[in-house]
Amino acid sequence: MKATLKLISIGNSKGVRLPAKIIRRYHFEGEMHMVEVPDGILLKSVSQKKLSFAEAAAEMAKEKEGREEFLLWEESCIKDGLDDEEFVGWPR
Repeated sequence: MKATLKLISIGNSKGVRLPAKIIRRYHFEGEMHMVEVPDGILLKSVSQKKLSFAEAAAEMAKEKEGREEFLLWEESCIKDGLDDEEFVGWPR
């Protein structure tokens, strides 16, 4: 998602409003971490709830983000033949 956010006054400070969709997706609640990076700032949820692979795929499918890449990756994994072999452990 790409959006232009407007800087607004909040008391003696300034802030931006984040779209509700982004707040839900990244589980922002109450507090968040802000990290300065070379290209700008990074906002991270304090709760650090991570999506499982299935949840991430479902989120991508909703927005059709990376769908083609995911399907190509899934097909390549199916054809790798590793399911036919039994793992016996790492060699020592």
